[in-house]
Amino acid sequence: MAKVLYITANPKTEDQSYSLSIGKAFIDAYRQANPQDEIIELNLYQTDIPYIDTDVFSGWGKLQQGTAFDQLSADEKKKVSAIERLTEQFIDADKYVFVTPMWNFSIPPKMKAYIDTICIAGKTFKYTEEGPVGLMTGKKAVHIQARGGIYSEGPAKEMEFGDRYIRTVLNFIGITDVESIIAEGMNQMPDQAENIKAKAMERAREAAKRFAREETTANA
Repeated sequence: MAKVLYITANPKTEDQSYSLSIGKAFIDAYRQANPQDEIIELNLYQTDIPYIDTDVFSGWGKLQQGTAFDQLSADEKKKVSAIERLTEQFIDADKYVFVTPMWNFSIPPKMKAYIDTICIAGKTFKYTEEGPVGLMTGKKAVHIQARGGIYSEGPAKEMEFGDRYIRTVLNFIGITDVESIIAEGMNQMPDQAENIKAKAMERAREAAKRFAREETTANA
């Protein structure tokens, strides 16, 4: 049995969001194909995601110097412990599904804040004399993204930083088996929006079946 972490970053409801609608098609198909797997849904807009701020750096610094956790300030304890919980939850999963819209060529700030909580040296990667090495090998992920314009080709391709960023981060921490499911052009071609969405949902269902069949190396 695998543990799947389904991570969404969109304040809208599913009926208002292309990315969430496609994500639901994916996770429903996955659940049907692999009902024994555990699926943990993490809605980042309903989760307290600490930013890496003064309290976090201060708390980490004190702990590294040997200060007991109980001696941290209330804000330091709250933020450091929240990051620790999110990091451990991420490490504990076997497969990951990220669902985001493209906002201003990239991802929503909540997703960026979340990624900052899972890129922790000594936890998901380590530094070596040869450079950083990812520690999350043998796992796999899917990124589902909806874009209002066309960014997969032409001059606008160089302006796409959302999917590239997610894939770069995952590769950095050792997850190199990453599939992207992209729906784009809905705002650019509103008369074709529902057709674009329907095709993306079908691709998502097919990808979910593959994702359900394929075991991670860690569980093989």
